[in-house]
Amino acid sequence: MSDTESYVYRYSWDKEDLMSYPFKEHYVKQPEVLAYLEHVVERHDLRKHMRFNTQMLCANWTDESNRWHITVTGDKKVTAKYLITGLGLLSAKNFPSIPGLETFKGDLHHTAAWPKDYSVTGKRVGVIGCGSTGVQVITEIGRHVKTLTCFQRHPQYSVPSGDQKVTPEYRAWINENWDDIFYRVRHSITAFGFKESEQSYHDASTEERLRVFEENWEKGNGFRFMFGTFNDIATDAEANEGACEFIRNKIDQIVKDPEKARKLKPHDVYARRPLCDGNASNGETYFEQFNRPNVHIVDLKETPIEQVEAEGVRTSDGTLHQLDVLIFATGFDAVEGNYTRILIHGRDGVSLKDAWADSGPTSYLGVCMPGFPNMFMENGPKGAFTNQPPAIEAQVEFITGLIAHAQKVGGKTPVIEATSEAEQQYSGLCENLAANSLFWKAQDNWIFGANIPGRDK
Repeated sequence: MSDTESYVYRYSWDKEDLMSYPFKEHYVKQPEVLAYLEHVVERHDLRKHMRFNTQMLCANWTDESNRWHITVTGDKKVTAKYLITGLGLLSAKNFPSIPGLETFKGDLHHTAAWPKDYSVTGKRVGVIGCGSTGVQVITEIGRHVKTLTCFQRHPQYSVPSGDQKVTPEYRAWINENWDDIFYRVRHSITAFGFKESEQSYHDASTEERLRVFEENWEKGNGFRFMFGTFNDIATDAEANEGACEFIRNKIDQIVKDPEKARKLKPHDVYARRPLCDGNASNGETYFEQFNRPNVHIVDLKETPIEQVEAEGVRTSDGTLHQLDVLIFATGFDAVEGNYTRILIHGRDGVSLKDAWADSGPTSYLGVCMPGFPNMFMENGPKGAFTNQPPAIEAQVEFITGLIAHAQKVGGKTPVIEATSEAEQQYSGLCENLAANSLFWKAQDNWIFGANIPGRDK
């Protein structure tokens, strides 16, 4: 399920399509996203420009021709003036290394490669990982499985989604205010379309703080709770702790078993990717799943996984958690992992992996970098940490505008390349912004690669 209102989780440039192809619920799920993309492809006759089941294996820049020479599966060659790497921020799956994994006799699946029509109904299921995907998987399957064992490394500050059907009245409001909505999206910090708070936590009384938190909990959406309550939740330690304490109290109110509640309550800063899960109106939220007698929580900091065996997962206390299915909701090798798994060589044969070896992944504007002319990235390193569809639209508009301008002033084979000075200045800006936020202080934050062994934060 998306964590973005459905009217924003779509292309903004086709206003007519908004009215002729509206989403039915506030938040869309995978089948609806796929159906929408297929609809857009057909509507704009785009399939002829696409090649499926084709993987880019390597790309090499040559100064002599000012071209990229690309090899794809089947040893086919492609030559291009411009290389735009739409590799995705989260596409390189992360499988943690666990002894004995190959001995497991049950079914093993990563959430990013879920088999079509696969059902866990009536099975003994284990989920490793309780991040943004893990909490949604747990929320969805708890009522269907025989048993559900959740292996948790970090407790989460998760908020209900507030998902529901879009009413005709709400749909009419969206259609009438489309231009204003996207003006707000493009001129806000998070680009989610909701009104971001302009009030400091410190300017509100205790009663007002509780009222604001409660209102936004009821509305739902993790990003709204972080950025729509008070404007300093992500930057001020006291304000952040106020939000943390509110969610901890919610966990105590919701989860009936004190031991489960203890394990589910986080105590670090509320500064990872904000999460949202189920719908509070029908009793199907993440924390409510742990009131089911068949849903269990294992704190991996107290009892780490020792090994996987044929029948399940054994933890350090000697317990064998017997399973039919083991689900990895362990995320991705985010940001650079999508690039370093492909051989990309720029000027003088320098690989992208080597270019990032000393200082880590970097770029200018999250779009381009020195030493790799005419290569542009969507969701590149140090790009916008915000709602991705509008951010990608902005990047694409920038890239296409830049290419059009370069060809106008530079002829048929212009070379576009960021300078090292520009990249360093931009990287410094990003690092200063990060240092002045609390995201940098969150324990083992995947945003900074902490979920990948050996990766520097």
